[in-house]
Amino acid sequence: MNEASTGNNESDVNKSVLKAASLLRALATQPRTGANSSVLARATGLSRPTAIRLLSTLEQAGLVDRFGNDYVLGWDLARMARLVDPYSGLAERTQPILQELAGAVNEMATLEVVNMRDGLDLIAEAMGSHLVNMRSQLAEGDIAQWPLHAGAAGKVLLAHMPREKVVSLLPSKLPSYASRTITDRDVLLQELARIKEQDYALADNELEEELAAVARPIYDQAGTFVAVLTISGPRYRFSLSRIHEVLEHMDATRKLLVSTCWPDGAAG
Repeated sequence: MNEASTGNNESDVNKSVLKAASLLRALATQPRTGANSSVLARATGLSRPTAIRLLSTLEQAGLVDRFGNDYVLGWDLARMARLVDPYSGLAERTQPILQELAGAVNEMATLEVVNMRDGLDLIAEAMGSHLVNMRSQLAEGDIAQWPLHAGAAGKVLLAHMPREKVVSLLPSKLPSYASRTITDRDVLLQELARIKEQDYALADNELEEELAAVARPIYDQAGTFVAVLTISGPRYRFSLSRIHEVLEHMDATRKLLVSTCWPDGAAG
């Protein structure tokens, strides 16, 4: 049996490793001061003796640290995390799913994940039978330099921010990029409320002339907003009359993306 095939066999799964991983995930949700073994046992459904044994092993490996009775994520885990490309596995799993969507609607499909800088990281895009890895970053750094208010994906991102935050990030007079760009922040805020309610955003002659797009938010199993799925194309081909059809395809795709990429509420 080759190495690639072993991961499909349930007998190859080490349950102790899975339990240890659940403890690490539980620790990540605790306050920075950490949590004791009883709290972590309850959070993971493990017995306290099992939790203590696994935490002790993780401590020896440098993956957790202990201060008194409380455990925190360890220094070595932080060191390894700095070396990780957070999107390598996510992009690989996403590509065939995104390609199938692009083929079904015959337009460009993109997936962007929410980052920690109030922006979106573009993971991949697909057009017809051709898929291109993008791995570039949108809205990195100063959010004001990117026209989030003019694009469908950007408006989905803004719609999931508190109103006060949008007001603090965007000026009352917004720059125009095409004939139908929303330039009044108050008008934009009204649209953002509609986007949140209807669960999708449109951009028609807003980011670029003769360009139309529709974007839908993706939520993980825990209900956290984690990504944006977008379909875009030239208006002569991607007319607004196709929106209902496209939304149905996107809904099926985002369910598949969640089950494939965020099955337990964990990113990537």
